[in-house]
Amino acid sequence: MGEVQKGLLSVIQKLKGSEEQELRIVLLGLDNAGKTTLLKRLASEEVNTITPTQGFNIKSVHSHGFKLNVWDIGGQRAIRTYWKKYLGSTDMLIYVIDSADQKRFEETGQELSELVEDDNLTGVPLLVFANKQDLATASPAADIAEGLNLHTYRDRPWQIQACSALSGEGVQDGMNWICNQITSRKK
Repeated sequence: MGEVQKGLLSVIQKLKGSEEQELRIVLLGLDNAGKTTLLKRLASEEVNTITPTQGFNIKSVHSHGFKLNVWDIGGQRAIRTYWKKYLGSTDMLIYVIDSADQKRFEETGQELSELVEDDNLTGVPLLVFANKQDLATASPAADIAEGLNLHTYRDRPWQIQACSALSGEGVQDGMNWICNQITSRKK
């Protein structure tokens, strides 16, 4: 069992104890940010054969009376207009950024700021994965947070997490944050 998979199961185990709870997590970001790789990493699937997502992928992880539904929606410009259709009853938004693609920071920041203004996402916790940190050209997560003006998001808990979906590094830390958010909201 991979480290990330064990981690995800431990996240889910921490959350059990009530009747089965279903969580809807939406995974968004520009095309080529690494969303599907991240999703496959969470589901402990092979990550070396991924093609651009044309529509969406959904993975459900069942464990200990807990169900985590993760929606990975394609990030090509033509598909982005449909993102809002998937936002109803979202418990958590994960936004993935290619940390090495500085040319698209403005574009990704624009998409994110439009997303968080959507009524369906009011107050929904936001986890930003600053992905591809394994690349030498990757910007540090702190710089990306500043560029995205995350500090201005006062209506919701947010976190930026440096990670590499390819190696799995940092992914578990992000999942731990999600777990803590969910448990603190349940109280």
